[in-house]
Amino acid sequence: MPVRILICTAAFGEGHNSAARNLALALEEAGAEARVCDPCLLGAPVSTRWICKGYRLITTRAPKLWHQVYLRTGDVDFSKQRMPLMRKPERKLGDLVESWQPDAVVATYPLYPYFLERLLAGHAHPPPVFTIVTDSIEINAAWLKAPSAEWIVSDPLTRDAMIRGGLPAERVIDTGFPVHPDFSRMTPVPAGDRCEPFRVLYFTTGRRLHVRRISKAILQTSPRTQLTIVLGKNVRHLWQRAKEIRDAFPGRVKIKGWTRKVPQLLNAHHLVVGKAGGATVHEAIAARCPMLVHHLVPGQEEGNLRLLEAIGAGKLAESPEAIRSALADLLADDAALWRAMKRKLALHGRNAGALAAARHILERCGSAK
Repeated sequence: MPVRILICTAAFGEGHNSAARNLALALEEAGAEARVCDPCLLGAPVSTRWICKGYRLITTRAPKLWHQVYLRTGDVDFSKQRMPLMRKPERKLGDLVESWQPDAVVATYPLYPYFLERLLAGHAHPPPVFTIVTDSIEINAAWLKAPSAEWIVSDPLTRDAMIRGGLPAERVIDTGFPVHPDFSRMTPVPAGDRCEPFRVLYFTTGRRLHVRRISKAILQTSPRTQLTIVLGKNVRHLWQRAKEIRDAFPGRVKIKGWTRKVPQLLNAHHLVVGKAGGATVHEAIAARCPMLVHHLVPGQEEGNLRLLEAIGAGKLAESPEAIRSALADLLADDAALWRAMKRKLALHGRNAGALAAARHILERCGSAK
């Protein structure tokens, strides 16, 4: 009978979902049976959807306000806190564990290990709990205090930060962020590419003005730039503005709505411009695609930017002027700076995090049996 792994995610940020889906794919490739669930959506669907909408609105429109909320969560003792909104998700998680009887539970959201500690208390043979940390370097206390067999992290700097935060070194495992297994099988744009044209991939937020201003900054910097605009969930909201850009720069702009081909897109482009979310940053790293960050949520995404800067593979460029300047620097002297970033990303590696995490978890499950 295959090993059964229950993976628990949450809709509050795409990084949690991305890590969960990709890990499940890697586990299934390894012959395990993986099930991805969202106890929040299953247990309290209406309130969870409203909270998600509020989260996206605040992080996009009022990031400083979100920063204050984020900082305060570090003072909460989730081992004792029983938030009314989380009672039904906790019960749903208990039902899933009881009915499915997994060999291990993986959490990509920091609250679930606290739920599991209460739910599994008194069990003769509780399944081990692994926590996938979807933040980098700047780690909220909710991750650090989570009761877990092991913490799986994205890079050496994050591992060091968590050890300094008080976790035992032997239980903090650096596998790389669980990016899609396809990244390990793809060939990125080489550092020696002619860069003619220089292809830029732009992940938008929900702000209409940003689409036009950022796109123009990219396209006006040099006639050699070509742009792919990914609208994602905002396709209806932003389509008209994106079409205006495509019409104004004929032959140089492609528009994508919701797509499952992010690995292919990143590996086919020279540069990505996007938000500093965990999934986007680590996918860019996996594709060895340098990145300009146009939007940063203070607190939870600052560490992702710090990681890019530490690797030497990206920087913050929050305004059209900053993007124009940064892009001009990348293209100067036959794209010397861009080529240097590509080489640093190649040295960093980390394009097989889901596969490495799956192997590690299955090895631990085998040794536990």
